[in-house]
Amino acid sequence: MSRNQNKLTLDLLATYQIKVPGELDQSWADWSSNMQIKVETGETGRPVTVFTTMVDQAALQGLLRRLYAVGLPLISVTYIGDT
Repeated sequence: MSRNQNKLTLDLLATYQIKVPGELDQSWADWSSNMQIKVETGETGRPVTVFTTMVDQAALQGLLRRLYAVGLPLISVTYIGDT
């Protein structure tokens, strides 16, 4: 496989993990058809909701804007890998 085929681009699907503070329910999964949601205990002992989803860059930006619009601060956004 050439190096360019492994290059992250705006239009290719990739898996991302987004963490926000608090305990959010499964209804948030409606944002994306393949979103998984789980609640973990953060380093401070407080709940952290973890969204894991496979999206392109445009959809990722949309998800981040929605989180911002409802006032949820980001703990992290992590690139997990591509398809």
